[in-house]
Amino acid sequence: MGMVGWLKALCYGAGGMAVVGLAALVALQERLVYVPVLPGIARAYPITPDRLRLIYEDVWLRAADGVRLHSWSNYSVLPRKCWQYGESDGYPSQKGITDDAQAALDHLVQRKDIDTSRIVVFGRSLGGAVGAVLAKNNPGKVSALILENTFTSILDMAGLMLPFLRWFIGGSSSKGPKLLNCVVRSPWSTLDIIAEVKQPIIFLSGLQDELVPPSHMRLLYEKAFEHNKNCRFVDFPNGMHMDTWNSGGDRYWRTIQLFLDQYAPEVQSCNPSCKSESANDDEAEE
Repeated sequence: MGMVGWLKALCYGAGGMAVVGLAALVALQERLVYVPVLPGIARAYPITPDRLRLIYEDVWLRAADGVRLHSWSNYSVLPRKCWQYGESDGYPSQKGITDDAQAALDHLVQRKDIDTSRIVVFGRSLGGAVGAVLAKNNPGKVSALILENTFTSILDMAGLMLPFLRWFIGGSSSKGPKLLNCVVRSPWSTLDIIAEVKQPIIFLSGLQDELVPPSHMRLLYEKAFEHNKNCRFVDFPNGMHMDTWNSGGDRYWRTIQLFLDQYAPEVQSCNPSCKSESANDDEAEE
């Protein structure tokens, strides 16, 4: 085979890989983005609050499109399980998960047993993209936002997972013609959304993240800080994608607590005796 033959074979091979990659992107993108369970683990996730001996209640919600959602709730946390996750119904999509998150927030706002002025959204990985949208859409309901190991966009992640298509797909910070962006049904463009979030934000980045490059978190922080000075970036040298909370140790939890103390402080209630003493003090001053 001559040089021309080798060049033709190379072109055909590259074209074939591009076609296969494009087909996979179109047909399997939801399976790549939304992973309700890890391989080998049943959909009915075995670790529940009950197994951890936590006091909780099952909460069933209805999203705007009528899909039934399941969550757990206790005095301070409402973990949200979106479409096809846990016992929730339906199939995941960007619009559907956005509606799910809104339903959970609306449920919290209506409750009488919590301080609705101290609602803080926490999101890890894809949850961070969802949390950013929720905070941006609800400036009067969400007090602050915590993001951990979140990507700049699914478009940028697609370029990483399918490198031979990288030149043709990417988020707002990438170069190239981006001809294939239109076939991505769930772009989750967090880098664009984060610039519109007005609430305080803390970015928790595991520097050993094996799934989302840590540079994504740095880009998100820098973009947010351009428009919002109430932002803080904290990295954890040993943190991987799903274990930063564990490998970060006490420093991880102290970081979050300090952030909450500053931007969602607990208001000390005053009991009747306290009010009586205060009134007596006022009378004495007069």
